[in-house]
Amino acid sequence: MKRPRAELVALAATLRHPRSTVRGRLMLLIGAVLFASGALLLAVTYAQVAHTGSVKVVEAFPVQTPGSGPTPGGGPSGPGTSVVERQHRVDLNAQLAASGVALSLMAGLALVLGWLVAGLVLRPLRTVTAAARQISAERLDRRLAVEGPGDELKELGDTIDGLLGRLQDSFDAQRRFVANASHELRTPLTVSRALLEMVIADPDATVGSFRATCKHVLEEGSQQEQLIDSLLLLARSQRGLERREPVDLALVTADVLQEHEAEAAGRGLGLERSLQSAPLSGDGHLIERLVSNLVGNAFRHNVPHGRVRVVVGRENDHATLAVTNTGPLVPPKDVERLLQPFQRMSQERIGERGLGLGLSIVQAIARAHDATLAVRAQADGGLEVEVTFPIPA
Repeated sequence: MKRPRAELVALAATLRHPRSTVRGRLMLLIGAVLFASGALLLAVTYAQVAHTGSVKVVEAFPVQTPGSGPTPGGGPSGPGTSVVERQHRVDLNAQLAASGVALSLMAGLALVLGWLVAGLVLRPLRTVTAAARQISAERLDRRLAVEGPGDELKELGDTIDGLLGRLQDSFDAQRRFVANASHELRTPLTVSRALLEMVIADPDATVGSFRATCKHVLEEGSQQEQLIDSLLLLARSQRGLERREPVDLALVTADVLQEHEAEAAGRGLGLERSLQSAPLSGDGHLIERLVSNLVGNAFRHNVPHGRVRVVVGRENDHATLAVTNTGPLVPPKDVERLLQPFQRMSQERIGERGLGLGLSIVQAIARAHDATLAVRAQADGGLEVEVTFPIPA
């Protein structure tokens, strides 16, 4: 009893404001189509009956030509013709009145049928709406899981489920990022505080020990400042580009390599380069940071007397940058993990082998420039990183 009563209440509310809901608009549309179809059928039937009756009157009282004798009953204009015509009009009026009543009843029935059909069609949509209301930021693991044939509503439900999956991944990544950033920022602060407390509590502390402790605290502060700058750069890259300017990828790479030549010589690394002009449009500072991160990673994560190869060029209307090194062996399954913030191959403390933000910053800058990033593990160790920038027409 509750279900029919609820339907009646909903129908009454929709009739008061029929265009306020999709179901009401569908009801009006279906009702209008049925009413128009019935009215058209009535008009065709009325015209056909009127034409057929006129033909029968003419056949019963044919028109006389001049010189012919009078027809029985007074000819075509006699009283017989008038009686038949009046009866025909009466029949037509009666049929028209009956059809009008039937059409009025059909209009009401069309609205009811439109309401029921619209409710049946929109029932899966109401299920999707009810399930979506129960999903929140804390319960993104739930899915709509729309069942039924592969129609438009099923496709809509699957699309929303895919969106929820991407949102869940984004929320999880954000939570991990905040947790990792908090940990990385807390570590140097804890070390600095412990060093200062230790030297202050030492009654035999000398000026030399104070100076050594302050120097160590400054180093920890420098690493913390570098981490904060990297986090700000990552956030800026993820927001997208605020401006674009002409940039030659080869010139930027040449400047970066010149800055790292001393580091390569100090580590005993062989540096191979092939730089061809590759103009593109983007943020020059961000592109320089991208190249610097890739080259710096290739130098830091390398083996003694290893090699680094840097290639810049144009290919199929794209500017490409490829950096390859002979580093330690990287399992292919760990490549995607290294693109996430604060992920390293081992558990070194921050600052010893980088911040764990290099490749994630590279990925963010590449996305901001609509570029594609490909990272491949080398069979004999090391990584091959290739960034492909689109060249605007």
